[in-house]
This record gives sequence, structure tokens and C-alpha cells, in this order.
Amino acid sequence: MEELKKQFRKCLETNILNYWIDKVTDNEHGGYYGRVDGHDTVHPEAEKGAILNARILWAFSAAYRVLRKPEYLKAAERARDYIFDHFIDKEYGGVFWSVDYKGQPLDTKKQTYAIGFTIYGMSEFARATGDRRAFDCAVKLFHDIERNAFDKKNNGYIEALTRDWQPIGDMRLSDKDENGSRTMNTHLHIIEPYTNLLRVLKGDHGEQLVLTDEENTTLRAEVEHATRNLLDIFTDKILNKETCHLDLFFNDEWQGKRNIQSFGHDIEASWLLHETALVLGDKATLSRIEPIVRYIAAAADEGLQKDGSTIYEKWLDDGREDRQRQWWVMCESVIGHANLYEHFGSAQALGKCIRAWEYIKKYLIDEENGEWHWARLDDGTLNLDDDKAGFWKCPYHNSRMCLEIMERNI
Repeated sequence: MEELKKQFRKCLETNILNYWIDKVTDNEHGGYYGRVDGHDTVHPEAEKGAILNARILWAFSAAYRVLRKPEYLKAAERARDYIFDHFIDKEYGGVFWSVDYKGQPLDTKKQTYAIGFTIYGMSEFARATGDRRAFDCAVKLFHDIERNAFDKKNNGYIEALTRDWQPIGDMRLSDKDENGSRTMNTHLHIIEPYTNLLRVLKGDHGEQLVLTDEENTTLRAEVEHATRNLLDIFTDKILNKETCHLDLFFNDEWQGKRNIQSFGHDIEASWLLHETALVLGDKATLSRIEPIVRYIAAAADEGLQKDGSTIYEKWLDDGREDRQRQWWVMCESVIGHANLYEHFGSAQALGKCIRAWEYIKKYLIDEENGEWHWARLDDGTLNLDDDKAGFWKCPYHNSRMCLEIMERNI
């Protein structure tokens, strides 16, 4: 396994992170470019998304925490400062969805998903460095979500709101999504940063971060309560009890068509929900969640192919499938199966993890130019229509995959 870990470290440092420092750093207007297309061409005047910048912040913060390389700290600081200066809405709170290439607000809606990722990035920077400003930002954004986007009546998080937190008609994350007021994807990427913030509050942070006992106790209770509630939302509302897949789109009252199976989200959720239970740290929660973790992972494997890859999605109403092998799905397959091996001793899961990694190395990593391609199509050809770096293509899934394998007890 040590040789395998060396492969992941090499991929992280030489293929992924160097690419973002060398190719995507915007030395003219600050921060990072908003887009590098599938043919590896930089688009300097592309809009810059909150998700992209928050994920860059997370990736370099986590890499610095593990490897302590000064160039990773510098890259993380660059992302942190750009978010402070251009994405944080100083008037109404939260973060802007996007800014133009010069850093001026472009789309000012409040997408809960984007705020969650900014908490993820800021909390990881605080975890790595002890930086109080990043920590305070994460806490403020946590309160922004809880105050404005949490629906107490129906117990869930509103997908999107206007800049000043009023109802908005189009709540979709992207054009391909249904216009649901509740989504699995957003709830998954709220529980993820809340869990990371809870880590910091439980003492997993750099030496510079000093909290009084009173503020730590109060904040920890708030974040832990919200995190536990999110676990309940997943098990009670989002998990399909019949199929063990996670359903994707709902209305305010948690009614949905339950017609799409997203194999990448399933395997990702299997280990993220387990991570939350582990960070919460009590036996009752673990005993309740761990069987569910295994059920969801088994459901995700319905998308697993003989060559070790996993297809993207399946629609139950007409049997249609999106059979792309997307980069992020493959990353989550590696982590999810490694998690099953580490915590449940499944040798079969380890084999799936290794086969997924072999597929990634052979078919998705761009050895010539750096970073990864978006996907392979079902006929084996490369998807070059989608970005190498952009609104949704960030150094998050693949960096996290490498770091997870490097840090895990496997």
C-alpha cells in the first residue's frame, strides 16, 4: 500500500497542483482564471465562479496541511484573499455566485451550495494554519445559512435565494438540474463543510487559532446540532428506502419524482456520511449510520463496469443512462471503496478501489499537459467539449482523492 500511496502523492503534486499554480493563476487580475477549456486553452476573460475559487482554497489548504509546502500555502492564501475581496457579500452576507474576470459581482444570487463550499475552504485553511480570519469567515457563513436558508417548518435547506435572501424563481445549480427547492447535492455539500468546521471546533486546527472556552462551547453546540440534523435529513428524507440510492430533487415538503440514480453521488455520500458520524464520535450514531453507509455503497456499485469505471447516471422512467466516465465519479469511487476497506475490512472493495485508480491513470489523466480530462465517453473517446478547469472542474475531487488515500490507515 505504501507504493500505492506514493503514486497518489506524485499525481497530486506533479499532475494536479502544479497545473493550477502554473496554468490557472491569474497574475493580471488576481486569483485564478475562470476557465481552461478541454483543449487546454486558457480563457482569461471568463467569469469566475464561487465554487471554483472555494474549491481551489480547499485543495491547497488541505495539501498544505498534509505536506507543509510553502507554495501550497501561498496558493491557498491567494484563493482566500480573492474570496475575501471579491466574493464575500459585505452588505447582505453570503457569497456571490460569480464575478467577472476583473472581480466585479456578476451573478449575485445566494446559492446555498456555493456558501457551503466557501465554509469548506475557509474551515480547511483555518484547520491547516490556525488563521482566525478564515475561521471567523466560516462561522459567519454558517450563521448566514442557518439564519436565511434553513427552513424550520419543513426541516431542510433552501436551494437558492436572491442577493438579499428573498425567494427566487430559478434555483438550479446548473442547466441540467431540476428546479427543486431541496436537493440531495446541496445537502451533501452542507454536511461536508459543517463536519469540517466541527473538526476545527473539536481542536483539529493550527496553533494560531485560539478560542475561549465559552465561544468554543457555544459554536460547537450549534454546529454539532445542525450536523446531526443533516444526518437525519439524509436517512429520513433523501435516502430511498427501497433502492438505497439517494434521491436528487424535491419540493419544500420533500416530495420528488425519485426517478434518477446518480452513482457518483451515491458512492461519495457513502463515505462523507460515514466521515460525519466518525467526527461526531458517538457509538450510537456510528451504529446507526454504518449499515446505511454499506447499503448506499452497494447501490452505487450498480453503476460499476467490468473495467473498473463507473457510469454517471440512470433515469428510471425510461431506462436511459449517461454512460460517461466522469473524472469526479471515478475519484469518489476510489475514496468510497477505500473507506469500505479501511473501516469494514472488505478486500473486494479494495480491489474496486485499485481498479478505479488504474482506469483513471490509463484513461483520464492528461500526462502531457497536466490535470485530468473531464470524461471518457462510452465509446472510449475523450470528452474534450467540457473544461479542464472551470465553473465545475476544480482541483477538489482529484486532490481530495489523493489526500484521502495518503492519509488513510490502509
